[in-house]
Amino acid sequence: TSPWKWRHLKSVIVPSVQSPPSMLKLHDFCNRAITGESIPAEKKDGDQVFAGTWLRSGALRVEAVDIGSDTTLAKIIHRVEDAQDDRAKTQTFLEKFSRWYTPAVMIGAILVGLITRNTELALTLLVIGCPGALVISIPVSIVAGIGRAARDGILIKGGEYLEQAAKVDAVVVDKTGTLTLGRPALTDVRTLPGSRWSEKEILQIAADVESASEHPLAAAIVEGAVDRSVREAGFVADIQDADPVVAQGITATVPGVGRVSVGTAELLDDAASGVNAALAAVAELNEQGKTAMIVGVDGAPAGVVAVADEVRPEARPAVEALHKAGVKVVMATGDAKPVARNVAAELGIDEFHAGMLPETKVDVVRGLQSEGHTVAMLGDGVNDMPALATAEIGVAMGAAGSPATIETADIALMADRLTRLPQSLILAKRTARTMRVNIFIALATVLVLLLGVFLGGVTMAVGMLVHEASVLLVIVIAMTLLRPVRT
Repeated sequence: TSPWKWRHLKSVIVPSVQSPPSMLKLHDFCNRAITGESIPAEKKDGDQVFAGTWLRSGALRVEAVDIGSDTTLAKIIHRVEDAQDDRAKTQTFLEKFSRWYTPAVMIGAILVGLITRNTELALTLLVIGCPGALVISIPVSIVAGIGRAARDGILIKGGEYLEQAAKVDAVVVDKTGTLTLGRPALTDVRTLPGSRWSEKEILQIAADVESASEHPLAAAIVEGAVDRSVREAGFVADIQDADPVVAQGITATVPGVGRVSVGTAELLDDAASGVNAALAAVAELNEQGKTAMIVGVDGAPAGVVAVADEVRPEARPAVEALHKAGVKVVMATGDAKPVARNVAAELGIDEFHAGMLPETKVDVVRGLQSEGHTVAMLGDGVNDMPALATAEIGVAMGAAGSPATIETADIALMADRLTRLPQSLILAKRTARTMRVNIFIALATVLVLLLGVFLGGVTMAVGMLVHEASVLLVIVIAMTLLRPVRT
């Protein structure tokens, strides 16, 4: 539908598809594309929903508030374009130096020939002063560095980005899909004081009831039961009268057990004993950054189960490798503060920011830049695009990242492995060191040969031999970049 039509609509019925900008009337939204949150958001009448988010089930009535360029998604695109326009196009040292060096050598050789009337001396100076090793010192290093990166599943768009990545001393990392796998997983099963149910039984009946739900948290509980050998893969639960309750959970009758509920305390009998203990357990788990649900039987709490976004196994080694390389690690996430604090503590992250929207992630990047840091931003979603474009280096997770994010990024980790981030930065620093060494060798060779010519100890033949040897040495040193990077 065209934008002008939206402006004249008071309300619209929307099925389970990508939603327009709206004021939400129902529940269960996935905001990951905008905020990066992995846990589906529950909305009530009057709450705002962004363009680009997804309604997982059911239908809703929305009122169009912002359209076209006023939507959050349009603002994200606009910020990306602005950040890309603001980025300076740097020139390499070689381009700047060669602009003056090559003409100077030619003019110098001509002047020496005219003054001394010694054609051989002039030709010797011209041959020796020719910046052969200098000309290839940077390109051969960059080609080797980019080639090594490609072997490791790291796509670098060009030498300019490789050089800039070598200067990075701070990394801003998204959480969902980057530090974590981007999907909830079962973390806790607790029985309550005085409950006759064991942890195994609580998980069994919770998995049976949740098998009737399509909610992502339900899938996490079912998968957790299978992983813990409480239920077999593909099991069919013997339940009756399953009733999903919006924003509360689900209830169902389990033969031999009773009416079982999994969700909030609203599904329990207020007069039942143990409600306070269940609420205390939920509060404790929520404070740890987990999403806790009460398992009830016939209105009385039996236990508590909790799920959380699963941290990548390689996340902590990656953070440690970055610290070892002298890089500060900052997490910026759209998740709530308890979730962010828990992940940051688990991984040893230096600093974290929670409740981030795309524009506030940009503020985090700019804040680090104002402190004098050269910043790399690692993300995997549309919500990361403005920050990716604002940072000196934008890095996208390849397998998990959206095509738009990878297009914005300067470096794409084609394999969905977080350890590729420190690998890419370490490789960039190695490449920069190699370029400096090669430039020194090239310049030192020319200076020594020129000095030898004027002192009378270097002939044209000797000069050419040493000059070509320096070219080979520069190539050999650059080829050392093809060795695997160790983090």
